[in-house]
Amino acid sequence: MKIRLPQLLHDRDRHGNPRVYFRRPGQPMIRLHSTPGSDAFLEEYRRARQGDAAPKVQRRKPATVGSIRALVEGYYESANFRMLAASTQRARRGILDDICLSKTKSSVERGAQPFDRLEARHVRQIRDEKLELPESANGRVKALRQVYDWAVENELVTANPARPVKLLKADGEGFHAWTVDEVAAYEATHPVGTKARLALALLLYTGVRRSDVVKLGRQMERDGVLHFAETKGANSRALSRKGSGQAKMRALPILPALREAIDAAPSGNLTYLVTQWQRPFTSNGFGNRFRKWCDAAGLKHCSAHGLRKAGASIAAENGATPHQLGAIFGWTTLRQAEGYTRRANQERMASEAMPLLIRRHREQNGR
Repeated sequence: MKIRLPQLLHDRDRHGNPRVYFRRPGQPMIRLHSTPGSDAFLEEYRRARQGDAAPKVQRRKPATVGSIRALVEGYYESANFRMLAASTQRARRGILDDICLSKTKSSVERGAQPFDRLEARHVRQIRDEKLELPESANGRVKALRQVYDWAVENELVTANPARPVKLLKADGEGFHAWTVDEVAAYEATHPVGTKARLALALLLYTGVRRSDVVKLGRQMERDGVLHFAETKGANSRALSRKGSGQAKMRALPILPALREAIDAAPSGNLTYLVTQWQRPFTSNGFGNRFRKWCDAAGLKHCSAHGLRKAGASIAAENGATPHQLGAIFGWTTLRQAEGYTRRANQERMASEAMPLLIRRHREQNGR
């Protein structure tokens, strides 16, 4: 018989190892180190509940003056960092802390090294430690660029050593773009009238991100058009970003297929998509639920973001221009849109040109 112990929190560290914490609301978490279910674990749990076990606080030694760690901590206190969105701050802090804790080939912690002696070759070494994960490798370079841009601005260094370092070319094309057959398989599993089908229609026929789809609702409808403020970048106050802190407004016509899905499926008062408790989904909560809906249809390699890519590909293949794609998907630059139109044009031109190649081959061989 399994017994559930209250106030336990389970997660995994960055290496995939399981961790268990005792967590009382409003108090620090207490790590339980023994194997769950063992007598030692139950004793740890009892002590934590009775307040006999204090949370272990790891205190980091003060950063050495002039070290990379000291520079990074100064950057954390700067307006450049503090005016970023909270999610961006967490991601960047994680990357920079990981760099500071990493070690050189001579086993010296990088955070303890002088920041004014960091060179481009050192940044390349930091990048290449993540070669198997190109996006993570590029994230290291980008984070260091921001730190040293701030250092140059404040005359702490004369040049940014991360700027000359090239980013790696990512393997593949990121999230898998859904095919027509995969959309059909999902629709066969989740018919019109289900919450799962409504989620697919909202993602496919609006092209919005996961952070926006959970906020869409009937109160945004006006004359058959959805009017809403884009979530991404709305809370950012970054000094280097034009128009930062201002939400980008979007207006998207409601296509007939989407209208059918909206009218047929149960939805909440303020949002189309609601949980089983009739509350709006969080972005992460919706991602987890959509993952289960995809798995139920046998589409374990498909994702919500992949529908956004599929919509962009379909629109480009049907002749949408880069500016039209930008209007649909909210891209501020044409670079992303041009990638889709370039692929679509290449396929179309290759299809038209192949018969010319065949005729030329026949003429050359006297056929």
